Amino acid sequence: MGAALEEWYEELVRCNKCGFCQATCPIYVERRDEASVARGRLRLLKAVLDGRLPATEGVAERIYRCLLCAACTTTCPSGVEVDSILQTARQELAAKGLLPQALTQLGHTVLRTHNIGDEDNRWRLIWSEDMERPPAGLKRADLLYFVGCVASFFPTTYGIPRSFTHLLEAAGMEYVLLGGEEWCCGYPLLLNGMVEEAEELVRHNIARAKEAGATRVVVTCPSCYYTWQHLYKEVVGREMNLEVLHSTQLLAEILAEGRIKVKPLPRRVTYHDPCDLGRKSQLYEPPRRVLESIPGLSLQEMADNRANALCCGGGGNLETFTPALAEAVAGRRLSQARATGAEAIVSACSQCKRTLIGAVRKERARIEVLDVVELVWQAMGDGS
Repeated sequence: MGAALEEWYEELVRCNKCGFCQATCPIYVERRDEASVARGRLRLLKAVLDGRLPATEGVAERIYRCLLCAACTTTCPSGVEVDSILQTARQELAAKGLLPQALTQLGHTVLRTHNIGDEDNRWRLIWSEDMERPPAGLKRADLLYFVGCVASFFPTTYGIPRSFTHLLEAAGMEYVLLGGEEWCCGYPLLLNGMVEEAEELVRHNIARAKEAGATRVVVTCPSCYYTWQHLYKEVVGREMNLEVLHSTQLLAEILAEGRIKVKPLPRRVTYHDPCDLGRKSQLYEPPRRVLESIPGLSLQEMADNRANALCCGGGGNLETFTPALAEAVAGRRLSQARATGAEAIVSACSQCKRTLIGAVRKERARIEVLDVVELVWQAMGDGS
């Protein structure tokens, strides 16, 4: 392995092998093998750095069979930054040509089509085509709504950008959409370890945002939020000069200011914390403030919530690499949601919605899956 991972060596040896990560790792809970938990992965990487083990496809398989959900980092009593170490290891493995084939194909798709779905990127506004009132996005505005790949191309999540654009307009806010000029935020490439390749996407999106006159970027996708808020700044530094907001932050402000009015909505719901919004970005309260603003809504927390929330199974590119394992993780989270007696699972992430809907269909569960913005639009009396 290279110098980048060697810089984490002291962090690696801080792992005291206590096993706390076993209880919180969704992959270990499903597989029950040491190579599927942080402690085992760190020992594996240390053996490679010590020269006791070569970097092989087998090593790569174990490093990529991870959600990068940061549950292990959160629970580690020694404060080891496990997710950062694993992300660096992925970068080293990708540079050595050890990126698994399925993830290599994903990377090629993103670089070729500028989206994760292998679609014609000119179709990024396809979600708006059958709306009675098409989004009134302008060519130039202070606020850019960056929709993201999942909500742009996967029909089960079209309701998210539809509802959010309606809410922005109801609040009297002007905004711009990039359409085909919006490229993938680059997070799937970064998760692969393809950092240099992602830079083209990063610089393109920042340039298009500035050309559109934006000083603020709002996203409904937590992965896009995490990428814009943290990783973009690492690539371009101060030159970015854009404020980044998640939709729930903006909605919480709009509701507090009384710019939109919601009606009573007597429903029992549970909230799922997306990993990239919660553990990785520490945004636990804005979504809950939005939900608390809806009269009649009863929020029932799952057994594991906020920093302890289970991943939905949609993180780390795991779905592309090991889809059956991702499904199993989603099923476990669904079980926690059903235990609350809620009528609906509410999240703030297009990927979480898509993944949990898959689990609901597989289990034939009688529970709805919604995004926060969809629920607010319903509470205004305008959503279906």
